[in-house]
Amino acid sequence: MLFTPFTFPNGKTAKNRIFKSAMEEQLAQNDQPSEKLVRLYGTWAQGGAGVLVTGNVMVAESGKGSINDVMISDDRGLEMLKKWAKAGTQNDTLLIMQINHAGKQSPAVVNKTPLAPSAVPLVGMDGFINPPRELTADEINGLIQQFVQTAKIAEQAGFSGVQIHAAHGYLISQFLSPHHNRRQDQWGGSLENRMRFLLETYTAIRAAVGKDFLVGVKLNSADFQKGGFDESESVQVVQKLSEMGIDFIEVSGGNYESPQMLAAKDSTRKREAFFIDYAEKARAVSQVPLIITGGFRSQNAMEDALSSGHLDLVGVARPFALVPDLANKMQNGTYQTVQTDRIQTGVALVDKKAGAMLEMNWYMTQMDLIGQSKQPNLKLSAWKVLLKTLWENGKAGLSTGRA
Repeated sequence: MLFTPFTFPNGKTAKNRIFKSAMEEQLAQNDQPSEKLVRLYGTWAQGGAGVLVTGNVMVAESGKGSINDVMISDDRGLEMLKKWAKAGTQNDTLLIMQINHAGKQSPAVVNKTPLAPSAVPLVGMDGFINPPRELTADEINGLIQQFVQTAKIAEQAGFSGVQIHAAHGYLISQFLSPHHNRRQDQWGGSLENRMRFLLETYTAIRAAVGKDFLVGVKLNSADFQKGGFDESESVQVVQKLSEMGIDFIEVSGGNYESPQMLAAKDSTRKREAFFIDYAEKARAVSQVPLIITGGFRSQNAMEDALSSGHLDLVGVARPFALVPDLANKMQNGTYQTVQTDRIQTGVALVDKKAGAMLEMNWYMTQMDLIGQSKQPNLKLSAWKVLLKTLWENGKAGLSTGRA
């Protein structure tokens, strides 16, 4: 079933059910796509996946989450975007640009005063991320138009679609959360108001692009945070997006303060499909194409998940940084399950404080190697990555990597 084509409601067809989910690459050059990104996505496209999703492309300067994020707010980088799109759509591959705004998850080295729905600081980020400023109503409307502008440029460049990032604690996720969104106007309070930013962003993008251009969303199953966006609310958002005709929904979970994707228990890792229970609940209220991302490593687990009928495509991320052609290997029977062990220095204090971000930087280094037309280095030392990060970015570098 993994290699059965899948046709989205708008007619676009993925040649198989393998969905390379977004991983932040941090390979921009002066905010724009680089030759490394072109080579990386060309390698992945030749590797056989049906769908590739880029790491987050930021829609505004105020929304950058790291120094090396791609930021597309106008068409000045259109020619390089076209090269990126051409590389990522070869071999009959669909290439989706993930569009995003970091909101308050923007380190102080990037943004001295980050923006958010409400002026609620992130817990445990003192010195790395400054307290945010509450957005005005006019600024909110302006940001919606920034999402639209980036989507239109992606279509012009030749991407197959966009994915609105509404997960992992970024701006739209912050609007959805009653913990982070404490507004008293039309953008806060009830779930209907808290989902307004997402729904209006989707509606505006849908009206601005062609029918054959995919528009999807990445959504948390829950924030895994007390007082945050919970599973029952997430299912309601899925139902509403489904009624509005969104092309696909990818489900994940967690945020900076509760990084479920980075800190899954060993027992959960062994089960592989982190959010499969949620998928059954989402399927009960929606027939929109559903992707579940988080934990998949073995081909058998992917096949089993698809056979359950609760999802349509399987989201896979980190294994692609280690085995760029894993889809081809699965199809020809040579794939060996990728073991994504925790990346650790072995020093408990260091691993406790910097482990999650060290892990992200380790995988970004693998993508950098692929972008240089080199092979991933599975034996890459965690210490080497840590020292490189500190040398280039100081302590703040350990707070700028994300899933």
